[in-house]
Amino acid sequence: MGKIIALANQKGGVGKTTTTINLAASLATFEKTVLVVDADPQANASSGLGVDIKEIDCSLYECIIDHADVHDAVYTTDINGLDVIPSHIDLVGAEIEMLNLKNRERVIKNMLDQIRDDYDYILIDCSPSLGLITVNALTAADSVIIPVQCEYFALEGITKLLNTIKIIKSKLNPALEIEGFLLTMYDSRLRLANQIYDEVKRHFQELVFKTVIQRNVKLSESPSHGLPVILYDADSAGSKNHLALAKEIINKNEKRVNKQDDGSTQEIQQKRIRTRTRRDRRRTRTRRSYRHRWCAHARYVHNQ
Repeated sequence: MGKIIALANQKGGVGKTTTTINLAASLATFEKTVLVVDADPQANASSGLGVDIKEIDCSLYECIIDHADVHDAVYTTDINGLDVIPSHIDLVGAEIEMLNLKNRERVIKNMLDQIRDDYDYILIDCSPSLGLITVNALTAADSVIIPVQCEYFALEGITKLLNTIKIIKSKLNPALEIEGFLLTMYDSRLRLANQIYDEVKRHFQELVFKTVIQRNVKLSESPSHGLPVILYDADSAGSKNHLALAKEIINKNEKRVNKQDDGSTQEIQQKRIRTRTRRDRRRTRTRRSYRHRWCAHARYVHNQ
């Protein structure tokens, strides 16, 4: 079963879409099957992966509102193993149209449940808001990556997002976890960038990714060519950063799966031990009962 990761931050311009495109391409480079769900009406993730928005027949909007088959909305890209469900500007009005839908917070979840077994990772690029589409994305997700721009105003939005995640976790998706905080547009020459990195690291500690996304010209140029940076310039710092991030996420999830497997193995072993103990107790009680009856019979014979 594929893992669904939402990339969310209600502040715009922090690198959500850029990270979604290049993280997906990097995961596909490590031979993982990846699906990008563009849940932003601006559809930048779609165009950044080479999809012509004018030529698509079925998008996320049709899947949500018209209940179109989600398989019809999946489009391939130039990278093997990387597919995308594109967005459309019509998605702006989808939140109003969804108000009358039953279980409106779980529309995207029900949609992705049909195809999550086909992929190792599903990345949802959220819009810069905390509207109903973003709530749907967080409800469908197993975890959330929070990109944080290395500027002061980016820190102020984290509190609101964390409150939203807390509400969704308590009411809609108890299994939702924070995959990590990702520092983007990092410039080691700037004192402010280093201060913000230290501040985020001090508050969230192990939840902060070791990998940071540095400011990079090639990373900014690649979307204009409709390519991830790994295809545009594989030797650039932006490409290396996202490959390192993909590797970190893969290792993190493999460790988590191994821990779960070890836990289930330990549970099985404990159950076997408990069963064996109960069986031994029954045998002990049986021996005792036999011994008690034999002793009683011996006393009876002796008295006679």
